[in-house]
Amino acid sequence: MMCRSIEIMTLRGGKELNILVVGPSWVGDMVMSQSLLLRLKSDNPDCRIDVLAPDWCRPVLARMPQVHQAIAMPVGHGALQWSSRKKVATALAVNNYQQSIILPNSLKSALIPWMANIPQRIGWRGEMRYGLLNDMRKLDKQAFPLMVQRYIALAEPVKQSATELKALLEPALQVDRDQQSAMFKKYALATENAIAFCPGAEFGPAKRWPHYHFATLASCLIGAGKQIICLGSAKDTAAIMAIKALLSDTEQQSFVDLSGRTDLTQAIDILDQCAAIVSNDSGLMHIGAAVNTPLLALYGPTSPDFTPPLSDKAEVIRLIDGYLKLRRTRTEQGYHQSMIDIQPQMVFERLLKMVAK
Repeated sequence: MMCRSIEIMTLRGGKELNILVVGPSWVGDMVMSQSLLLRLKSDNPDCRIDVLAPDWCRPVLARMPQVHQAIAMPVGHGALQWSSRKKVATALAVNNYQQSIILPNSLKSALIPWMANIPQRIGWRGEMRYGLLNDMRKLDKQAFPLMVQRYIALAEPVKQSATELKALLEPALQVDRDQQSAMFKKYALATENAIAFCPGAEFGPAKRWPHYHFATLASCLIGAGKQIICLGSAKDTAAIMAIKALLSDTEQQSFVDLSGRTDLTQAIDILDQCAAIVSNDSGLMHIGAAVNTPLLALYGPTSPDFTPPLSDKAEVIRLIDGYLKLRRTRTEQGYHQSMIDIQPQMVFERLLKMVAK
């Protein structure tokens, strides 16, 4: 997307603007937060942006050139640990941040910027954060229907709507070409005909396309001369092995399982080089969008109306409307019926059209 020229923000006295962003806890949300970082750099190219983030998100930040430093958040998700937060705040105070933008809506996420006495602390009203934030915004969910819009709006004047935001800057993760080449050589990956599968998703099987549908799609693609590369964490290995078990011995030779064998930076490099990606609603889906590889995202109970893949090369298949908060199902193996109803032939045909483009 093209971005309009915008006014550059400066500080009186010509001092460097140091900004601390308290990042979200999930990989996909962290990828989307890059749009905020791009906006901040557009407003002030010389600003220094540090991001406070959990360890599992820091590899993604390493591929965002807008980030000066990714600072480890040593406190577990949801834990108070006051003394640990105070220790982090004391260490951060020497960086002389003039501004902090807190992306999570929890009270705990606003504690460290407050403890570090950062002069301007910006965030949505959230969970009883009076006093912790001194630039607290009231969120109009209808004005900002997308999560990425809510992130960017925190860098804009208070009274804004989605239509008034400056041009949305899509996430764009950097790729390490040397590491990419080494990974493709190490695992004998196809450089032109590889299709990536990302069959994992958090919070159980309800967000997952059934393994037997993935297997049918893999068989069709292998028959069309494609190699299948499966990516995910070690938690996804069982689901991927279930896919592989339904393939013939010959088809399995073109099926590569890399779950638990790559870190996030390596996954970024591999997804960049693939011909296309098929993914559930997951962090890897957002990474695939951020390297601008043709992406087919499969949605069921979660809604792309809030956190869609941010890429012009991404397409979504979803057969239902609305957002279903309760995702537990009574179907066999826990898959949601809306995911079961997405037939492999539909995905195969859409995928071939994407690759042909």
